[in-house]
Amino acid sequence: MKKLSIFHSLMAALMMTAAFVSCSNDDDDNGTGPEVTPVSTHYDLTVTAGKHGGMASQETHLTLSVASLSDPNTTVDFAGKGVEITDYTIENIYDKKYMYQVPTTGDRFVKLQLKDNKLSVIRERPFGTNTYVPRKYTHAWLNDNTLVIMAANGTTDKIIWTKLNTDDMTIVKEGQLTLSVAEGYNVFTTSGLLTYRKSDNKLFYFFYSKQETSGSKKTTGEPNFHIAVINPETMAVEQEIVNKEAAEMQGSAYGELMQNFMFFDDDDNLYLSAFSSVNKVNTGKLLRIKKGEYDFEAGYNAFPNAKGKIASVLYIGNNKALAYSGDASEGTSIQNTAYYYSIVDLTGKTATPIQYNGADLPYSAGSFSQRAVYNAKERKAYFGVSNEDGETVYVYDTATGTVSKGVSIAPGFYFDQIRIVED
Repeated sequence: MKKLSIFHSLMAALMMTAAFVSCSNDDDDNGTGPEVTPVSTHYDLTVTAGKHGGMASQETHLTLSVASLSDPNTTVDFAGKGVEITDYTIENIYDKKYMYQVPTTGDRFVKLQLKDNKLSVIRERPFGTNTYVPRKYTHAWLNDNTLVIMAANGTTDKIIWTKLNTDDMTIVKEGQLTLSVAEGYNVFTTSGLLTYRKSDNKLFYFFYSKQETSGSKKTTGEPNFHIAVINPETMAVEQEIVNKEAAEMQGSAYGELMQNFMFFDDDDNLYLSAFSSVNKVNTGKLLRIKKGEYDFEAGYNAFPNAKGKIASVLYIGNNKALAYSGDASEGTSIQNTAYYYSIVDLTGKTATPIQYNGADLPYSAGSFSQRAVYNAKERKAYFGVSNEDGETVYVYDTATGTVSKGVSIAPGFYFDQIRIVED
């Protein structure tokens, strides 16, 4: 069983007050709406001990809350501190100061808070009719306290959904979508990806069907994935579209519980990380559904000349995104030092590798993680690089385009997640 260690100690010199940025679908996520009210925030650093981890990995995970990531003279050491927690996963839905998940017991929804060196259960709710597997589901926020959870059912031949009121964790409603497995296939992908477009009150669900052979783990997926456009009040599927721009979306099995694959820009255009096989290499694309439209814009790819999959994307305002992607020629496993950061110009459709002191940043190891956050108040993105030189946080200033070094991680520990959280 996975261990989650919680740490809350650093030197007093690290303490500061910052601006809160929600990790849910609030307008200020992109850092381009009205300025948020200043509140006390911190960053939660999650690492693995011994080697790089990933989704459902069995390495020991350690989490330490720090007030700042910007001081290059600070080394964050995880050794000999903290509390061991064994009942929960590190795969969470983050929103302000709370986390939501299906715990390892796979029998309920829980609302958690990590505060004062302690992980507390705020509320929990046993499953209703629909049941979910830890780590394998997707989600979307309809408003500040309405969360939709969605996944394939136990036999993976239907798509189920549950609406939760996150204030008291009551189940508002649950059911299943009127989607059928495509002809010639027998199961759905495990979770798919779900998001909500506020401008026209629509849910978008990305999924595909697979052919699963009895007694074998090998499956064959459809050549192109589907888009379901859903009315969030009735959960009726209003449209089902087979896209023509890419074979598969990122995160089809595990949703966005560990890393970000989707975002909206200032104009409510929706972007999605996807990929297709090019010369037998899974090659990433950053696709767009324009505001008011329901299918991907034909021929649009904001990340041309990708060298492999796009592992995560993060909107940083002004029609720019921070992307973490792989170079397949250097390997595709979590342990390979084969991943790099780029600034994506969504208007110009260019992806430029990030430089530090006039040279491209060295490649990083660790693919399956969300190792970047954007602080909208500061207009700075913080992202972790992991290689033979150690574990280092870099800081990208969106106002100036400059890059500086931030804190480092003590030897023996490896980046897994960086999250910005309200105290």
